[in-house]
Amino acid sequence: MAEESTPEPGSNRLYSAVNGGRTKEECEDMIRRSLRTPMVKFLMEHLEKSGCGIGDKFIKAVHCDKQISGGYVRGEGIMVCRNHMNIQDEVNQVVIHELIHAFDDCRAANLDWANCAHHACSEIRAGHLSGDCHYKRELLRGFVKLRGHEQECVRRRVMKSVIANPYCSEAAARDAMESVWDVCYNDTQPFDRAP
Repeated sequence: MAEESTPEPGSNRLYSAVNGGRTKEECEDMIRRSLRTPMVKFLMEHLEKSGCGIGDKFIKAVHCDKQISGGYVRGEGIMVCRNHMNIQDEVNQVVIHELIHAFDDCRAANLDWANCAHHACSEIRAGHLSGDCHYKRELLRGFVKLRGHEQECVRRRVMKSVIANPYCSEAAARDAMESVWDVCYNDTQPFDRAP
């Protein structure tokens, strides 16, 4: 789960973030295009099958003050940080990653986002299953490693997210990640295998 973000009320201005950003309308259009991609459709179908239907306002374009791409918050849905989005692929990745968190939240009746191990597990799954750590994305981020890059990337991104959880210190985040790694990395639901 990414950090919570605060939407900027009533704003339609273009925000110039580090890499540009999109207006609310542009980002909403990108979200609509994302909803037509096979992976997003698959995840949304499985949320429905699991009894967690999502409404039209489940995925929102918001302005984020923190350097995050988006987040999932139980009861509120998915937020895509429009001021940090530049291209369609970025929006697609955020939506996919956060839908995996939503799926985890749906299927686990006792998921507690304040529990470092629960949070780490969902981050491991989202990082591994979403394609966030595909080697091409890693190369674009400046991480060049041919062997073992995917697990190293997932670990790095899990730590970044779980440390941002106010209930998890760096040591607690690392211990939580290591304690759940094998089970969560190998849990590919709703997929038959890692995409």
